[in-house]
Amino acid sequence: MSGKYEEIDLENVRTFSIDERGSKVRQADFGKPVKGGKPFKRWLDSLPEQLAVKELGKLVFAMRKALSKKKYEIIWMMGAHVIKCGLSPYLIELIKKRYITAIATNGASVIHDLEIAFFGVTSENVSRGLEEGKFGFTGETADLAFEAIERGYREELGLGEAIGKFIIDEKAKWAGSSILAQAYRFDIPFTVHLAIGTDILHQHPGFNGSMWGDMSHRDFRIFAAKIRGLGENGGVVLNTGSAVIMPEVFLKSFSVARNIGVDFKDITMCNMDMINHYRPSQNVLHRPSAFGGESISLTGHHEIMIPLLYSSLLS
Repeated sequence: MSGKYEEIDLENVRTFSIDERGSKVRQADFGKPVKGGKPFKRWLDSLPEQLAVKELGKLVFAMRKALSKKKYEIIWMMGAHVIKCGLSPYLIELIKKRYITAIATNGASVIHDLEIAFFGVTSENVSRGLEEGKFGFTGETADLAFEAIERGYREELGLGEAIGKFIIDEKAKWAGSSILAQAYRFDIPFTVHLAIGTDILHQHPGFNGSMWGDMSHRDFRIFAAKIRGLGENGGVVLNTGSAVIMPEVFLKSFSVARNIGVDFKDITMCNMDMINHYRPSQNVLHRPSAFGGESISLTGHHEIMIPLLYSSLLS
């Protein structure tokens, strides 16, 4: 307890059932990945060789080039919006096809992915929840997350690893649609980088900041090791929908690798988001590519751009 400042007592908050809450996103509405066939290839080839079309082609080429090598990294950073837009099946398929070697995200992604795995729904109505005093207080979500973290902490796992393992161990009904679960199943690091106070779980009395912070820092070290591998072996980094947290985490991991003498000469950096933000343009594109890599910026809605990239890769 602070000896100087008043603290609010979270033991007084009330929780509510996910059934009572209501959800805006359903697993049944998720996208269904389609391999790009000949008609798609003809359409893709018919587009003008200009601007964003050329940039998409560069990204596809870079990812295919990386996949052709014995050692490579294709690191996918993302915000929670990617899951809320029903795009988990595309990332899962790219994991299976070895087009992703690591995934890194913020704490909100864990919440949405966990809810999809166990309940098949996610994303509450924030405005209505605030009006009713219920926003973020879903009891089942918190109980599952806290149990997963307690188990993972005892086993000295990373945060993403712990929750992915928990989903698998508990045989969650929709585990097949969980990126966390499938990343764990295919031995792909899924790292979670917290900002305490940004996620609904932080407002529950059962949230243990010591455990979550320790495991998220382990995830930072795991992620930094993958960034070191990016410099040593070459590859691709994509940032989709994270305007602040992942660009900052990436920059610090990049700095760690530079500090220990890693060069970054054969890398392709891509930022894919609905609008351009300062930190992704600087920390993901301009600063890293100055070491000899290439930067690609693609602007558009994730629910269109990620399926387009997926089908382009497999056309």
